[in-house]
Amino acid sequence: MNEPNPFLDPARRQELYGHASRLAGRTSALMRAKTSGRPVPETIVSLVQAHHAHPNRLGMVLDIGCGRGTSTLAIVEQLRPRRVIGLDAAPALLVQARARSEQLPDTVAEFVEGDFHDLPLPAGSCDVAVAAFCLYHSPRPNDVIAQIAKVLAPGGLAVLVTKGLDSYREMDQLVAAAGLDARAEKHESLYTAAHSGNLAALATSSLEVIATLDEEHAFTFDGHDQLAQYLATNPKYDLAPGLYGNPGALAATLHEFLPDQPLTTRSLITFVVAQAKEEPA
Repeated sequence: MNEPNPFLDPARRQELYGHASRLAGRTSALMRAKTSGRPVPETIVSLVQAHHAHPNRLGMVLDIGCGRGTSTLAIVEQLRPRRVIGLDAAPALLVQARARSEQLPDTVAEFVEGDFHDLPLPAGSCDVAVAAFCLYHSPRPNDVIAQIAKVLAPGGLAVLVTKGLDSYREMDQLVAAAGLDARAEKHESLYTAAHSGNLAALATSSLEVIATLDEEHAFTFDGHDQLAQYLATNPKYDLAPGLYGNPGALAATLHEFLPDQPLTTRSLITFVVAQAKEEPA
């Protein structure tokens, strides 16, 4: 029997997001290896500027699944809306997001714990709603998108972001070749609920899609030590006891079974820009 998709398994939520340091470590390792692809927060900002009728006069902006607040802070600094709310279900990530926002002068950012299936905001209250790298955590992403449609103001804009199903497949191949997880290439994609191939169709269930953008991002890890910093907290793989969360032990295992050399891997990042459907006259 296949194991539940870690991103859709409530029992693994604490493991994945109960400690901000694990997500920070994995993200940091990935960003150090990045060789191509614009920063996602910058792309989100540019899409709002290109498609919102009044990008310089935004009221409320909602950043759903804000995590450690990276996109939220970019929105505050570059779009300067009157108010920004970052929403996430993980208290540990929100603590770090709040701490990071303290560096901003006259910050308008507020971070709230909540469930994206039931957004705690009034209907029609948001000029922009962002949902980046979070819809694949829901077994019912259509319900989340319906919530986004509900809170959008007339003329409001939604920016949805996800990854391709086969993202980082080169990493799967290396994990299998090293014997770390013989089934690494056979596991279900972490992004199966909302991915590059279905995001626009999901959006049209409650929104009107006005633009899509696909960008390939590439990452080159310079060797096993750097790669292990990412793999050690990647929930996709069934690692032996003592390896998960232990990059030193994981790197040692890689060195034992494979020649140390750079690894380049890729991910397709898809952005969908949509707006609320007009009510029939």
